[in-house]
Amino acid sequence: MTINRRAFLGGLVAAPAAMATGFAGGSWAWAAEGAVTASPVIHAFTLGDARITVLLDGHLPLGTQLFNGYDAAKAETVLAQGLHRLQNDALQIPVNGYLVERGGKKLLIDTGTAQLMGPGLGALGAGLAAAGVAPESIDTVLLTHIHPDHSGGLITPDGAAAFASAELVVAQREWDFWHDDAIMAGVPQSNRGFFEMARRTVAPYADRLRLLQGEGEAAPGFTALELPGHTPGHTGFMLDAGGEGLLFWGDLIHSAALQFALPEWTIAFDTDPAQTAQTRRRMMDRAAADNLLVTGAHLDFPALGRVLRQGDAFAYQAAPWQFGI
Repeated sequence: MTINRRAFLGGLVAAPAAMATGFAGGSWAWAAEGAVTASPVIHAFTLGDARITVLLDGHLPLGTQLFNGYDAAKAETVLAQGLHRLQNDALQIPVNGYLVERGGKKLLIDTGTAQLMGPGLGALGAGLAAAGVAPESIDTVLLTHIHPDHSGGLITPDGAAAFASAELVVAQREWDFWHDDAIMAGVPQSNRGFFEMARRTVAPYADRLRLLQGEGEAAPGFTALELPGHTPGHTGFMLDAGGEGLLFWGDLIHSAALQFALPEWTIAFDTDPAQTAQTRRRMMDRAAADNLLVTGAHLDFPALGRVLRQGDAFAYQAAPWQFGI
């Protein structure tokens, strides 16, 4: 497995100090269990033969220190064109998950943070309840990657499986990365919690785990797309809902406010920044050329829109009907 280990380890070293500007108490050792304060916010719509519910888990403060090569003047120019503003040198980034109901089956794409990342997050489970969906009724969970804001909701506070009947589907390359003891040994002791947390969140699903080999069918109607860079096995999913399509692109974008206009900007959590930027441009080119409906874990709720080319960069156009128009 080829990764930019220097970039990844450097990102882990930089991340705690940067994230401390946003979390109450500045804790990187993961929030105390039970510290969920976000309220459930959901948006449901029909696409082809699927019913999709966007589940807002909450908001994560993304400090400007996390952007590689951050340029305050460029950021100010871009931010002035939209509704986003910095708060204490941080942007408030949404964390979204998705419920897809189709053909009598219930599927989740990513699971939010649960109790792992502090106040203002952890509402995805309450969102499912508000949608009238019991955790045990979930048949499949597709993970874009094994970061705690995507896999945290897989487990209950006592470490049990939150979705007792669900099959867990994730890329083989992603699974291998987080379970590689040699890579974990190269991480500073203070940051090994990233690997420990990844392993703990997926452990209860070891007996109902399906590992994806490259691109292909991830679940009925879903095609897995390799989107490496943010993590080695970072994966997108294309839904074909009876002739209507929707691309779930995970963490292709972290800040809609900045990275559409500045697609080369990466963040400290990107395992391979150069590959991240290359993958982003490739998929944004495709989304713009094919007029794809897209959604992402960190797009502004309810996170549905299209990508437009804008010179050498891109722009995001929210789908008007997402607001009930």
